[in-house]
Amino acid sequence: MSTPSPLRPLSADEVTSWDKSADVVVAGYGIAGVCAAIEAARAGAEVLILERTSGWGGAAAQAGGFIYLGGGTPLQKALGFEDSAENMEKFLRAALGPGVDEAKIADYCRGSLEHYDWLVANGVPFREAFWGEPGWEPPHDEGLMYSGGENAAPFNEIATPAPRGHVPRMQNKRTGQKGGGYMLMQPLATTAESLGVTVDYDTRIARLIVDGTGRVVGVLARRYGEEIAIRAERGVILATGSFAYHDQMIESYAPRLIGRPGAAIEEHDGIGIRLAQGLGAELAHMDATEVAFFGDPQMLARGILVNGQGQRYVTEDTYTGRIGQMTLLRQDNVAYLVIDEASYEAALATETATPFFRQPPTWAAETVAELESDMGLPAQSLQSTVAVYNHHAEQGRDPLFGKKSEWVAPITGPVAGFDMRGFTAGFTLGGLRTDLDSRVLHVSGEPIPGLFAAGRCTAGICAGGYVSGASLGDGSFYGRRAGISAAKN
Repeated sequence: MSTPSPLRPLSADEVTSWDKSADVVVAGYGIAGVCAAIEAARAGAEVLILERTSGWGGAAAQAGGFIYLGGGTPLQKALGFEDSAENMEKFLRAALGPGVDEAKIADYCRGSLEHYDWLVANGVPFREAFWGEPGWEPPHDEGLMYSGGENAAPFNEIATPAPRGHVPRMQNKRTGQKGGGYMLMQPLATTAESLGVTVDYDTRIARLIVDGTGRVVGVLARRYGEEIAIRAERGVILATGSFAYHDQMIESYAPRLIGRPGAAIEEHDGIGIRLAQGLGAELAHMDATEVAFFGDPQMLARGILVNGQGQRYVTEDTYTGRIGQMTLLRQDNVAYLVIDEASYEAALATETATPFFRQPPTWAAETVAELESDMGLPAQSLQSTVAVYNHHAEQGRDPLFGKKSEWVAPITGPVAGFDMRGFTAGFTLGGLRTDLDSRVLHVSGEPIPGLFAAGRCTAGICAGGYVSGASLGDGSFYGRRAGISAAKN
């Protein structure tokens, strides 16, 4: 075997002997990889997963666990919410664009009910309880929550609001350590291995191997410094995660995330994307990013968010991911929260799954004028903003941004300001362009033979916007498609 050239495909003619073989080889043991493995095994394929770490889970196992599902799932119906695939599709087209793959969104929405049933059948539990308060995730084990701003402006005027954030039940969960994402992965990993799926841990892929026709027939991997040639009789599935931790790719494609802590795991270094690029794979939406905003939604909804000019710029009761995008991408990462004492105390009295977001205010003052001066905002800027806000709030309205009346109240009495500059982190949403069967597409538009992909190494249903649950949702959904397609290949 010749000395490998990084990322370039290796000719099968140069492989003197194959160390291992399987019908389907899956790179990555996160949500996309495990679902691909299950479906490929059930389709009769011998499946081998290559996982670069020492255990299953990937970013999914550390996530809060939202899976974006709708269209009238049994959980939605049991909790009294009406929804349809058409309604879900209408919302996602508006929230995830512009430039969304409409065929993929339609496919995902129409397959959502079956996907929910599949998850339940594979041991993923959902508790019939709804959490309706603003928050990052349910503080307990409630199974359903709004997770994308469906009930906030402007989307509540575009489609009928319906909660679609489905969260697997997790007792004694620890946010950021062991939560709903772990409870999603655990039963699926158990299912995969009960089907005879084998796993090689501490093994990272280094090159794709192609035959004389350009078909992907295997991978060259490394384990403890040793090169391993693994043949894939039917197909290779890339489920290797995003490129959030590849500095050069961030600089080239998503420069707004430079210097921002990646809301992902360090193994998300874009390797699957780069290897497929070596075969001429098409990319899509590489500049798209999810942006988390590290604020307490209970406080955000009750106050007003202003930029460096003291002006409001976003609906404060919407999805925090939307707030994050509006802050980082449109306000140069500058944000301040202004809230009065009564609303601050009311927020503190509520439950939350993320108490570490509740920090003391940066400034406190008896009047808005004093607060404006202390914050260093232009003279009269914050005062004018609060005056306009209060004028409408006295009638329980917010015609400028459409905040729901339940969160609209005049800002009066002592006030506090929170310096929220730089309170963002993100991960990338773009990646390999795939079709509805999870085949990786060449720049010509044709599928690359023998190569499939799913999860955050692909451009899934998101094109710019985001909803919590989209990554675990389309990763599991199209992971399944990848497994079925590769097994039949």
